[in-house]
Amino acid sequence: MMNEKAINDGDDQFSVSVYESEISSRFLLFAVGAGGNPSRYDSFLSGLASFGYFVVAPHFEMLRSPRPSEEELTLRARRLSLALENYSSGFDLVYGVGHSIGATTLVAMSGAKIWLGPELHVSLKTQRRFSRLVLLAPPTGFFLGPGALDEFSIPIQVWVGSEDHITPPDQSKWLADALSKKQAVDLKIIDGAGHFSFMDKIPPNTVEPLDNKRIFIRECARDISEYLTRTE
Repeated sequence: MMNEKAINDGDDQFSVSVYESEISSRFLLFAVGAGGNPSRYDSFLSGLASFGYFVVAPHFEMLRSPRPSEEELTLRARRLSLALENYSSGFDLVYGVGHSIGATTLVAMSGAKIWLGPELHVSLKTQRRFSRLVLLAPPTGFFLGPGALDEFSIPIQVWVGSEDHITPPDQSKWLADALSKKQAVDLKIIDGAGHFSFMDKIPPNTVEPLDNKRIFIRECARDISEYLTRTE
């Protein structure tokens, strides 16, 4: 079951989609991609909820550029933190799942530095509650700067499609190689999947490479649940 709720952010408010079931026993914060609307992931988020997760997904304005500004990243991280603070207090286990720039934001919230240029890095407010992160098609070029991953040490699972031409598999392979010496990394390269295969509604003027996307989304939610449960 999904309900849309509001959270105060100073003088402003923002919406969050809350997915829950009768067996919700773990908290999961979901960080959307550039489009900003969690409803485009409804099947995936409903699937996670059906496996016992209380899922909270903040809404954001669409990012107009593939390279977000420091202000946009800070806003997203702050509102993700507010959602975490407002809804996770009754849960012992807290996980994060993010797609595309949402995945990057969760990594940065967990201690990494985002580099927007040779002289500009962004350090977001660190959240220490995450036990595990799952990253879907993460853009990892933001972590190429000096010391970007030095303070990041949370076990992760990374998903990327073989047909992803926005954040190609080599980006996820680089992240796995960079982190595997100090923490657990589970890398999954999905044959035939693209950047938006995790979404019900893909952006205009894009083509979905998967013929069986509904099955893929259901199996993806199940496999992520099994990964998180296996590492408790």
